[in-house]
Amino acid sequence: MILLTIPIFYPVAVGPGYDPIWFGVITPPVGVNVYVVSGVAKDVPFEVIFKGILPLLVALIVCSIILIMFPKIALFLPSLMR
Repeated sequence: MILLTIPIFYPVAVGPGYDPIWFGVITPPVGVNVYVVSGVAKDVPFEVIFKGILPLLVALIVCSIILIMFPKIALFLPSLMR
């Protein structure tokens, strides 16, 4: 799924001038992980799995907002590599 969507969303995300690292930081595969968990725990319905990841999803959204407000946080360690 990620291989199918990257060619579509990468130019849209990087086109306005965002660093390519941002694309990897803000786009974690939450849906893919839920699908894998539902495959492993076949007796657990999707609703229970989504209720279980809701606090993590909220934390992910909060972290994304913080990264958007302070972009140097996401680019600090990669800038040390240069």
